[in-house]
Amino acid sequence: METELLNIESVSSEQKTAALRKAGEIIREGGLVAFPTETVYGLGADALNAEAAAKIYAAKGRPSDNPLIVHIHDISQVYEIAEEVPDEAKAVMEKFWPGPLTIILNKKSCVPDGTTGGLHTVAIRMPSHPIARDFIRESGRMIAAPSANTSGRPSPTLASHVYEDMQGRIPLILDGGAVGIGIESTIIDMSTGIPTILRPGYITKDMLEEVLPEVKIDPAVSGRTMKKDVVAKAPGMKYRHYAPKGQLTLVEGDKDKVIAKINELVREKKEEGYKVGVIGTDETLDAYHADILRSIGSRQKPESVAANLYRILREFDDLECDYMYSESFFEQGLGNAIMNRMLKAAGYHLITL
Repeated sequence: METELLNIESVSSEQKTAALRKAGEIIREGGLVAFPTETVYGLGADALNAEAAAKIYAAKGRPSDNPLIVHIHDISQVYEIAEEVPDEAKAVMEKFWPGPLTIILNKKSCVPDGTTGGLHTVAIRMPSHPIARDFIRESGRMIAAPSANTSGRPSPTLASHVYEDMQGRIPLILDGGAVGIGIESTIIDMSTGIPTILRPGYITKDMLEEVLPEVKIDPAVSGRTMKKDVVAKAPGMKYRHYAPKGQLTLVEGDKDKVIAKINELVREKKEEGYKVGVIGTDETLDAYHADILRSIGSRQKPESVAANLYRILREFDDLECDYMYSESFFEQGLGNAIMNRMLKAAGYHLITL
């Protein structure tokens, strides 16, 4: 299969319309299209077509019990696929949609088990990215879409990342340039009991508590070890994700001790003949000594850290880096989502000083 990469960002309105029509036709015929969202690039198929959803799992090499998120362009579509929409869920949708928040509700029978990983619930999101919204609307379908990378690799924040992983596997990639947020949506389970965060993201617990009386964080999310026996109610709960090809290790503790420890680890691996990289911040990068140095952003601007994370991990892959060491981040606010992704990328290799 030949994969076409279509620029849809800086083109005429006629070219954009033609590209969206082509993408919509592929979806209606049961095919796959990669498209930009405000979080990461998604790999889309008709959410209510079990055979189309199966193609997503095949293209990604994704475990079949890892549920997909259904992307919509209008709130009215929620009522087509959710058995019940509690008042609390309505309040959350009104506050945060369109945006980087996924809500889990009990599903109607029209949603195939192939989309939900065999669960009786469905994960729903209304993205805010205009290309994503136009694409969903043009397709005439609700779009099931995980991140558009091969399973386990860092999620794509550029169309070139998608092409690297999906070349020859899918017919079309809509290139909308770099995404804005850079990490996947927050997922909150509102299907039963107290609303529970199953995956942290840009929408934080504090933000959700502005409209909800109580919000929990699932223990499987906040833990620092891989949970292999977890029922994957949401993407990213059970399997290794976001991982570079080399070994990433996080180091946490006092800043000066962290810098000294990372430089010590780098020196040891370089003496063994390995190519070694360090992920630092704008505030600390000059203190490190390694073959490859990358700043992930500023600690004063966690949004910059989130936006750069996956791009930097892929750069280390391109440079064939064997070992990588990174500072850790405070698990508060957006930092909680950043550490969640970094711990998974590192396979939970964490040194605490």
